[in-house]
Amino acid sequence: MASVVFFGTPEFAVPVLEGLLAHHDVLAVVTQPDRRVGRGRRRVQAPPVKTLALTHGLCVLQPARLRRDPETVQILRELGADVFVIAAYGQILRPEVLAIPPRGCIGVHASLLPKLRGAAPIAAAILQGLTETGVTLMLTNEGVDTGPILAQRRAAIEPRDTTATLTRRLTQMGADLLIETLPGWLAGAIMPQPQDERQATYAPPIGREDAVINWTRPAVEIDRQIRAYATWPVAFCWCGGQRLLVLRAHPLPSWSGEGEPGTVVQFAEGIGVVTGQGLLVLDEIQLAGKRPMTPEALARGRPDFVCGVLASCSPEER
Repeated sequence: MASVVFFGTPEFAVPVLEGLLAHHDVLAVVTQPDRRVGRGRRRVQAPPVKTLALTHGLCVLQPARLRRDPETVQILRELGADVFVIAAYGQILRPEVLAIPPRGCIGVHASLLPKLRGAAPIAAAILQGLTETGVTLMLTNEGVDTGPILAQRRAAIEPRDTTATLTRRLTQMGADLLIETLPGWLAGAIMPQPQDERQATYAPPIGREDAVINWTRPAVEIDRQIRAYATWPVAFCWCGGQRLLVLRAHPLPSWSGEGEPGTVVQFAEGIGVVTGQGLLVLDEIQLAGKRPMTPEALARGRPDFVCGVLASCSPEER
């Protein structure tokens, strides 16, 4: 049994921490500070990892900037852990922190490195139309997901996967792979393999602007955008001056009807939107501030919805 300090923040990291708690001695958890959320940012919400850690009575450290917090760094030294484990922590560790544990820092990353290094590998895999991804265990270094590889496991991306569904599979896969691999690493039986820099690709952070739907793009690409951003920030466009979120949809790439991209049409199978190539059939939508609904429900309340044109920018931006 190893002594571990765990670094992690979102739901992705929770199964990894659960696995460590079941098999090793977790000395402390380092996570991001609590955040203000909701309307008016009045409610304070703890990271999912902190919530789990507190239920197990663990020491929780929440430095705003670990690189500027010598007190926390000193605590990490004094804990005397064998190894640090990192899963979606959200901050880059400085060399002085990486050098603390004698068996190094193991990072759990949701891609087959060196593919999709960076902050949003799961969304990027869906957005790019990949059919396969996976998880990687690496020795964390000063770079962004550039450390040598300890183990990998592959996973298929299903045709209708969203970031949420794929995340659920990869989180458990990463936890299982870590628990299987950690004993061999601690025993000196695993030789880290350097990444091939020639194969490296990147998955940069996601911004709200990435979720704007451009109807001149093919329907299959817009469909991937909707599934990639289904959790956040949610793909959207503008309908009669109101923000319209597209929660679920599916493409008909072979549709041969006519119309300007963005035009809403009704046909035998439902209501869809003309794109640069094919039709995107709307399954569930939501006007900002309203509840999710079917496109048929919106059409009943707004007869001008069908045959109208959805825009990619607000009226103020036109």
